[in-house]
Amino acid sequence: MTLIYHLIIPFFWCIPVSLVAAELTTAMPVEGGFYRWSRAAFGDFWGFLAGWWNWSASFLMGGSYAVLFADYLKFYFPQFSGWKHVLVSFLLIAFVTWLNVRGIQMVGKASTICEIFIFIPVIAMTLLGLAKWHHNPFAPIVPPDRPFREVFGVGLALGLWLYSGYEQLSSVAEEVENPQRTFPRALALVVPLSIATYFLPTLAALASVDNWQNWKDGFFSTAAQQIGGPWLGNLMTVGAMVGIMALLNSTVLTSTRMPSTLAEDGYLPSFLTRKHPRYGTPWIAILISSAIYASLALHTLGQLISIYAWLRGATTVMTVLSAWGLRNKRPDLPRAFRIPAGGFGLVYVVVLPTVMTCVALYFSDPVALRWGPWALAAGPVVYVVVKWFAKREVRN
Repeated sequence: MTLIYHLIIPFFWCIPVSLVAAELTTAMPVEGGFYRWSRAAFGDFWGFLAGWWNWSASFLMGGSYAVLFADYLKFYFPQFSGWKHVLVSFLLIAFVTWLNVRGIQMVGKASTICEIFIFIPVIAMTLLGLAKWHHNPFAPIVPPDRPFREVFGVGLALGLWLYSGYEQLSSVAEEVENPQRTFPRALALVVPLSIATYFLPTLAALASVDNWQNWKDGFFSTAAQQIGGPWLGNLMTVGAMVGIMALLNSTVLTSTRMPSTLAEDGYLPSFLTRKHPRYGTPWIAILISSAIYASLALHTLGQLISIYAWLRGATTVMTVLSAWGLRNKRPDLPRAFRIPAGGFGLVYVVVLPTVMTCVALYFSDPVALRWGPWALAAGPVVYVVVKWFAKREVRN
């Protein structure tokens, strides 16, 4: 089912979202990206929810990456559990926070180096694993001792987590040189590379070493060691940790512009808009967001991702609906890139992510079913409170 998800989910999720992001970034290359698109298409309330839900989702995503980084480190240091595991997560978040305070150029250089490095163990593991193909990587479809609903729901949440975030880049559009040209080209490269990077090493590992029963957080290192020996296991561990750091790095970059943008529009306290005197970054928003990431790193990866799926799904639906809304409301906007296939293409990018979100929420695990609705409901509550305070200030 993991392999099937890797191949199918992109057509319902990141491909349509990328097409929307490419069109709307060329039409409205503004700081805040999809939040401003949603606001322009549907008004203040829905725009605020898109921004708030995304910022809330970033807390869970940032915490997830920090937890996963510490999980991989346990490959070298099995004793890194309990408070040591938490300390590693905190230190990673602190380092990435420092990079982001220094600005988008520093983040971009660090992320590029990290992403190039991770291809080395991934390619090596894929080639060696495929050369040792001895098992059917698709059998069994689901673990025979687990209920289908549970496997389907948790796996889908993981898949959405892996293929999420392609609209996030739009939140820093004003900091990117020539976004109308850069964004469509970047997304056209990143989406197929992401699919290949997830699918091929997983296929190679399952086909060569099988033992799917033992897979858990950080198991790629163990699989790489079984395929190629200690050198490949060590290289995969380092590569995975570097890649996770790059993902956390880009998450902090794109998500922390959201609170500063909401603050510019009067929805959050004005101190969140303050820029660093040297680097020009919203450093207070970055610090506050990172502190929340650290607090959530106390939880497990599965718990964080299952709740994240609710917030990410809601934000994604708002983003793709904005493409339809702005086509009707602002057809005059110049669009250097347009979603292909005309009306059919527009239906595709709106309907499929919406259907995928509904399916993911319906099959959520008990933790997500308990906390996910509360996470979504917090958005309208915060909006009402913010509006009440704004009216009170006007009267005073």
